[in-house]
Amino acid sequence: MEIYRTKIPKLAGTDYREINRKARRMFKDIASRTKRKPYVRSAYFKKEKVFLDYFWRHVEEMHWKDRIRRLRYYSCGLDLIMNARVEPIIKSNPNKLAEKLYRFVGMTADKELFAVQIKEDLKRGEKHFISVFPLGKDGA
Repeated sequence: MEIYRTKIPKLAGTDYREINRKARRMFKDIASRTKRKPYVRSAYFKKEKVFLDYFWRHVEEMHWKDRIRRLRYYSCGLDLIMNARVEPIIKSNPNKLAEKLYRFVGMTADKELFAVQIKEDLKRGEKHFISVFPLGKDGA
């Protein structure tokens, strides 16, 4: 398995509001480029769009400590999606056969491992950024 090495550090901050503000600012900068659903183009998927709206719905369902843990890696996750050409782990979604899940592994500038999950809707051909999270020493 290849690991994408990003030069972008994870978001710094001491509390949830500070980290959330930085991540939302990044999202708003991307969202201001389009009138419709915010997206970034992915190098791995041959510059196809990867939509970002599912990530925020997913994060809002979590406890605030888990939100902080994931939002710290938001900038690194976006960099990985836009620039990585490494081969991800690909799985079919056992709950929905019309979906495919991609898990990319990356390393921050601080040498910390993280993973990015992208869901592909096979019926519509759309890809959605679902989650970014740190990986433990065991890789899970």
